[in-house]
Amino acid sequence: MMLSVLRLKPKAERRLKGGHLWVYSNEVDTSATPLKDLTAGEQVVVEAAGGKPLGVAVASPEQLICARLISRDTRQLLDASLLVHRLQVAMSSRELWYPHSCYRWVYGDSDGLPGLVIDRFGDVAVAQISSVAMELLKDEIVHAIQKVASPRVIVLKNDGKLRAVEGLPEYVEVVEGALEDDCAPLIENDTHFMAPVIHGQKTGWFYDHRENRAQLNRLVKGKRVLDVFSYVGGWGVQAARHGAAEVHCVDASAQALDWVEQNAALNDVEEKLHCWEGDAFAALKQLRDNAERFDVIVVDPPAFIPRRKDIKAGEQAYKRINQIAMRLLNRDGIIVSGSCSMHLADDRLPDILRTLGRELDREVMIQHVGSQGADHPVLPAIPETRYLKAVFARVLPTR
Repeated sequence: MMLSVLRLKPKAERRLKGGHLWVYSNEVDTSATPLKDLTAGEQVVVEAAGGKPLGVAVASPEQLICARLISRDTRQLLDASLLVHRLQVAMSSRELWYPHSCYRWVYGDSDGLPGLVIDRFGDVAVAQISSVAMELLKDEIVHAIQKVASPRVIVLKNDGKLRAVEGLPEYVEVVEGALEDDCAPLIENDTHFMAPVIHGQKTGWFYDHRENRAQLNRLVKGKRVLDVFSYVGGWGVQAARHGAAEVHCVDASAQALDWVEQNAALNDVEEKLHCWEGDAFAALKQLRDNAERFDVIVVDPPAFIPRRKDIKAGEQAYKRINQIAMRLLNRDGIIVSGSCSMHLADDRLPDILRTLGRELDREVMIQHVGSQGADHPVLPAIPETRYLKAVFARVLPTR
């Protein structure tokens, strides 16, 4: 099979040789290999300016990232055989870390499968496809999942925002088996949950904060806990399960809070759980007006910085929500401040908490900084694969 060629400008191959996998459109010698001649999802050979092959990539000619390497061997195409192999390798790395077969099985570029995410919930697999190249291989992906894991249920949860960028339609489809109540069971940190894999956010669950939730579980015994942006209770229900005296969950979605209550009942902690429906900023202000105070507060918002141009506004949003939360802490309390914004620099969230401490006349002591778990592996050459932050800070009165 003869592949089209994507030739780079002089010296543009340095990042790829250093381990990166992305080709930007401004790095392509378009006079020699016009991007307009390529088709979205097409596999191409990437060449250095001198003609030396660098590997095979999948093309997205209309995007800023116009190609992503899938192999440095020009004989190796992205096909059914490679899908099976990479799913096997990805599974073996997760099984080293996590029991119960509950984990992010495939994390896109980090597992050599750009545009593909798969979460595993025991015998249920939920895949999200966000690129034309992977959409063209949809049937092969399903067959590879069947061959490697033999799940009872396979769901294609193809309703993510990135599909619109690629010009792909949104749909959710159960392609193998049947789900009970549109949910999948999972176990995380000895806590049972039902993940709403059909109607919930993303794949229905967020495995990335697993290790950070485990850290929180060590700190909550006998404490009054507030879980802001609770979704289905990943933080709050675990806190109750691990000894918190009382947990309050805040979310704008009534449906999400129904799932919180169901997950609390699964773990026999429903009497400890209290749900507040509403916008997080407004709900926290109401709690402050009601003179409510908490020993531990978790603030885990959606990405406030979806694009680089949103950095300034997003940082202000992180400051606002953490400021309101910090005002709700008891005199010696703990705040866990999370961010899933790739564009938020690693040092910014600790610095925001430091600044708030000075403004509120509190002493902020950062005791732990967490990131994503082992099922979201980071490629050292691609800092974008590391996106998650969780800052654990003790907030004390000034001495």
